[in-house]
Amino acid sequence: MTTTTARTAAPMGTLEHIDPNLIVVEANVRTKANLPREFVASIKQNGVLTPILARRDTQGTVVVRAGQRRTLAAREAGLVTIPAYIVEADETTVDRIVVQMVENDHREAVTDADRVAAFQQLAFEGMTPAVIAKRTGSKPATVKAGIAVAENSTAASAILSHSLTLDQAAALIEFEGDDETITDLIDVATTTPEQFAHATQRARDERRRDAIKAEATADLITRGYDVVDREPGYYETGAPVRISELVTTDGARVTPEDITEAPGRTAFVRVYMSGDEASVSYFLTDFKAAGFRKDSGSGAASGPMTDEQKAERKTLIANNKAWASAEVVRRDWLAEFLSRKTLPKDAATVIALGLTVHRAAVGSAVTNGSVLAHVLLGIERGGYWDGDKLAALVEHSPVKAQHVTLAVVLGGIEDSTSKGTWRYPDVSKTLYFQQLAAWGYGLSDVEQIVADAKTAESKVEPADEAPTSDFDELESEGQPIE
Repeated sequence: MTTTTARTAAPMGTLEHIDPNLIVVEANVRTKANLPREFVASIKQNGVLTPILARRDTQGTVVVRAGQRRTLAAREAGLVTIPAYIVEADETTVDRIVVQMVENDHREAVTDADRVAAFQQLAFEGMTPAVIAKRTGSKPATVKAGIAVAENSTAASAILSHSLTLDQAAALIEFEGDDETITDLIDVATTTPEQFAHATQRARDERRRDAIKAEATADLITRGYDVVDREPGYYETGAPVRISELVTTDGARVTPEDITEAPGRTAFVRVYMSGDEASVSYFLTDFKAAGFRKDSGSGAASGPMTDEQKAERKTLIANNKAWASAEVVRRDWLAEFLSRKTLPKDAATVIALGLTVHRAAVGSAVTNGSVLAHVLLGIERGGYWDGDKLAALVEHSPVKAQHVTLAVVLGGIEDSTSKGTWRYPDVSKTLYFQQLAAWGYGLSDVEQIVADAKTAESKVEPADEAPTSDFDELESEGQPIE
């Protein structure tokens, strides 16, 4: 009888046939054994075809090192014996875990939850992430993320309970303490995982805006302002009057500096979608008591908004915020896409279309030094007069020529997109987003609007020439909808 070829990770041993009920199953890197009925049925009919890897302890008992599922399935199937490759080995935890991970990855790949548990155990044994990565064939960044997940109770629980990926579980750590956001992200991960990156970025952006707003609000309250959570409308009865409508007794426009001690001073705080600072609107509840009067030429000319206008405005605000978040996810994906060793077979076709269908956007970007192409390729462009460094990359690595050309094309098209793109998609932008989806990029809902647009015969203005309105920069539904 021939024996199986010994793995380099295990010493030479002997092949024996042993009752599976007499075999002790060691603590395994798998967090739970998956025994599908089909797997047990196959074991019952065909037996265990590949020997388990085992050792004998000091009492002579056979202990499994790799082959937990086959051993348990053999017990369930009622087999009398199974083949076991017995090797001389001690009880070193590190060696056991590494052997199990390698063996399992050659069969049914361990889950990310299993991998996290293994990384944690190895870290407990004193191994650094770099050493763990080398021993298990993992990337150091993956090991570090796995250990971080294992050390975070929320992420560790979620990856096991909801079968999240390592990246998804690691993202939850950012939102520790925000139970509502974590619940929402877990729901997205388990129902529409292709949208997880978009949902996470929107949550990051919302958290950033909330933090900026909270800091500004606290400062205003300290200075004696009544901060309201909704901007008072022009036509609300008894509403505070915005200082832009007021003038001093000398006829000068009232400024925030003029009301620092005024009674009834009120403020509304907003944060624009891509802004890093809060924008504050100031009001007075009794401008006459403060010594001011209304400017006879001020005030809005239009009346209150209709319900239809309010609904349209809410949609615009939500989609503008979603677009800003999606742009971050999309450009991260493009950078990862261009870092791949092999590009899709249709890359040359896309490049050709970029120089024809998208010639205006690509040409403009090239004229300006292909700034975004440098970013997507991870190259520091330098100063304006330094010129681009793309040629140097091609000269140094000729095999990267197509990557560089594609980056120039994609960077040019991408640079011509804006939040106006979803409102006024033209043919070229529709084709662009359809191509990204064909390459595997998960479109967000607002990007899907562009991809689904029927622009071939009827579109009006291209995205980069789309009209804008004051609504484009509104931050939230806290804006006045009168």
